[in-house]
Amino acid sequence: MTELPDLSATELVAAYRAGTVSPVEVTDAVLNRIEAREPELHALYAYDPSHARALAKESEARWQAGEPLGPIDGVPLTLKENIATEGTPTPLGTAATELRPAAEDAPVAARIRESGGVLVAKTTMPDYGMLTSGLSSFHTASRNPWDTTRTPGGSSAGAGSAAAAGYGPLHVGTDIGGSIRLPAGWCGLAGLKPTFGRVPVDPPYIGRVAGPMTRTVADTALLMEVIARPDARDHMSLPPAEIPWHELDSEVRGLRIGLHVDPGAGLSVDPATLAAVTEVARLLEGAGAVVEPVDPFLTRDLLNGLDVFWRIRAWSDISSLPAERQEKVLPYIADWARAAAGVDGLTGYRGFSCIDTINAVTLRATEPYDFVLSPTCPVSAPPADYASPTNDPEKPFEHIAFTVPYNMSGQPAISVNCGYTAGGLPIGLQISGRRFDDLGVLRLATAVERLRPEQRPWPASSSAVPASATPKR
Repeated sequence: MTELPDLSATELVAAYRAGTVSPVEVTDAVLNRIEAREPELHALYAYDPSHARALAKESEARWQAGEPLGPIDGVPLTLKENIATEGTPTPLGTAATELRPAAEDAPVAARIRESGGVLVAKTTMPDYGMLTSGLSSFHTASRNPWDTTRTPGGSSAGAGSAAAAGYGPLHVGTDIGGSIRLPAGWCGLAGLKPTFGRVPVDPPYIGRVAGPMTRTVADTALLMEVIARPDARDHMSLPPAEIPWHELDSEVRGLRIGLHVDPGAGLSVDPATLAAVTEVARLLEGAGAVVEPVDPFLTRDLLNGLDVFWRIRAWSDISSLPAERQEKVLPYIADWARAAAGVDGLTGYRGFSCIDTINAVTLRATEPYDFVLSPTCPVSAPPADYASPTNDPEKPFEHIAFTVPYNMSGQPAISVNCGYTAGGLPIGLQISGRRFDDLGVLRLATAVERLRPEQRPWPASSSAVPASATPKR
């Protein structure tokens, strides 16, 4: 029998409407799950159970009156800690930040509050969101519920851990190079990087998005209905659009799908990951899609140039801090950023220009296809104390060659689970689509959910039984 914390948001809303369960019951069950798992997972920041219970009580009264505020009224959820909520400091994952209460809700937080969502906590992230890991100079490093010796990924680290552990069904992360999709892939989740500008953020920046991290594609669609609403604070956002987010059924037959398994730069794809991704391509082909190989399009020079620019950007922020605060930055991040101190202007400009070049080559390479399949990450989750799969600040982005192109091109991309390693860790499949076709991406992801191999149970406890020994359902 499914426990309340493991019900999807769509199931919870239906139960609230039918009066068979209340937001108070669900929130209490989620808080109990958190109390049981959080001592080993370290996924949360600003955890406030009393406030969550108060929000749930208010929601319960609205449902009893038949007057819910919105599509997610009463659903427990978390927000990544860099998504501002009024009155709560946003440390950005680093001890170098001065803790000052946020003056107002960020756009995503405001839309969720207006819709009656029950915020139980914020979720942890690494320093400045620049690691595929939960390592942080401010937070205790978060852990992967599938195997607590492993990282959940990052930078939406706590969100990935919380979603996989059942801290409620809805979670919001942010992504500028893979920070939603990478932890989603390593934690077995659906993690959507929407089209750039689809979900308003504050402050906006090139490539940066906010998006859902959930256990099902239907829950991702439900949350998009809320957070994709307009907000004037994001001057880079798209015009408002009426999108039928819940119309997820679609025909696979006739789709032209690209299969991209050679990253072109960075780490090579593990055999288990390659096998899982190509098996999904085979299943889609069997359902009538036309699947064709995609040549690699990201080059070593482009990845290195982006690395240079991001180091400059980070060093610009860190070097402006007083010396005593600079010393509090996670050493890995400090060393990585400090390498930009001697970069000349011409090299910096060329690094910045790589953003536009990656945009162009990605759009050109993917234009012939309705969708492109790839691994989310070439490798499985590394140890929890690693900053990245290489754990080397001189080679920090060897794992993002499949994800980062779509941040630069603005195209929507989602990670969904497509299998498991020999050690029982989830394997992420990335599905990218044409710009603005977020719904199409969700529809193909829904088809993959139905076609993929049987999924294993979620890791509900800290049992000593390894994930590889968990029976399939």
